[in-house]
Amino acid sequence: MTTYAVRDPRGGADPEPYPTATDEEIQAAIAAAHKAHREWSRKTTVEERAALVRRVGDLHLERRDELAEITVREMGKPWEEATGEVEFSAAIYHYYADNAPTFLADEPIELLDGTGSAMIRRASLGVLIGIMPWNFPTYQVARFAGPNLAVGNTILLKHAPQCPATAAALQQLYLDAGFPEGAYVNVYATNEQVADVIADPRVQGVSLTGSERAGAAVAEIAGRNLKKVVLELGGSDPFIVLGSNDMDATVEAAIAARCGNTGQACNAGKRIIVLDSLYDEFVEKFNAKMTSEELVSTPLSSEAAAKRLTEQVEQAVSGGAVLRSAGDPHDAFVPSGVLEGVTKDNPVFHQELFGPVAMVFKVGSEEEAIELANDTPYGLGSYVFTPDPEQAQRVADQLDVGMVFINGVDADGVELPFGGVKRSGFGRELGRYGIEEFVNKKMIRTIA
Repeated sequence: MTTYAVRDPRGGADPEPYPTATDEEIQAAIAAAHKAHREWSRKTTVEERAALVRRVGDLHLERRDELAEITVREMGKPWEEATGEVEFSAAIYHYYADNAPTFLADEPIELLDGTGSAMIRRASLGVLIGIMPWNFPTYQVARFAGPNLAVGNTILLKHAPQCPATAAALQQLYLDAGFPEGAYVNVYATNEQVADVIADPRVQGVSLTGSERAGAAVAEIAGRNLKKVVLELGGSDPFIVLGSNDMDATVEAAIAARCGNTGQACNAGKRIIVLDSLYDEFVEKFNAKMTSEELVSTPLSSEAAAKRLTEQVEQAVSGGAVLRSAGDPHDAFVPSGVLEGVTKDNPVFHQELFGPVAMVFKVGSEEEAIELANDTPYGLGSYVFTPDPEQAQRVADQLDVGMVFINGVDADGVELPFGGVKRSGFGRELGRYGIEEFVNKKMIRTIA
């Protein structure tokens, strides 16, 4: 049974439960979203919807501290990162408010026979359900709901069970921004209810950010019911060091890539791959930073998450890896650490470590680095560090991923498409491509 409750991973407070939706409430939510699409979306212009999306962004900034405080309480995110997340969410709404009229404009088609005219007109599909995770509770909603509301789709939003307060705050924010009832509806749904929502003929698509297991389950239901689906799943992104003019800066970048959001990010740099000629210097500095007691002092999202990561680390060590750590785990806290000597037969070699523990590998060549980077079931993001621009582009072309960042981290932008390949999912969010996923590209041909 799905239970919605705020359980502060820092401890000291009893859980705050929220009531799970009844089947009748789920049906009412679908009906409201369907009605809003028919009676509101189809009667508004892109510009009118964009103005409401802009107001949502404004309210994120006005309520930044309130939203950030909820995030800290729900999943333990450091305060500075929580406020930054809200500000980035606001930027997403503002981006789509600014660009939706251009992105959704009619697109003429040049006819080969020259007779009459033809065009693509982008229209909404209808009701969508978004299934969102706990690790970025405002940002994940923004990149799904912002562009789709600008299109004219209406939203049912099922948030993570540990983020019910964020879910409620965002529902109220959309109403306060001026969206009508049914345009954005929060649902405290169970997994079984979500399956029924996806199957409902009034619902036209589903977007999920979460685990492989959840993605596979949702894709199966969506496939059976012929629904469009976007999946953003896990990742075990390589951080490849092939050269450096400033090793201290490269190490700092690797720390940031691994430990942002306490290591709980799908696109974190989880596997550090270093050329043998640079390995000793890099690892000495990287280990010193990663085993510093001051590096990560915030908890993981829950005691269950900490237990899961601790078990993976123990498996790795049992399989022959060497752990260097800042201390011992306790409650929801897992100290930052480094695993060296993880061989291909180690149980964790192909796993995703969701927390501040990095795997470090030594390679003898650029070709070996690429082979190791691609030896994973995932294909979300990657990082390539080298002062040789030709090498950087050459390596980027050979990585089986959806995103490559060269000589930098924390370089995400609202205009940059986000998504992966292989078991990291399919589809894109953000940028121009993010608004194209749930759109009816209707061809209109006029003969005379």
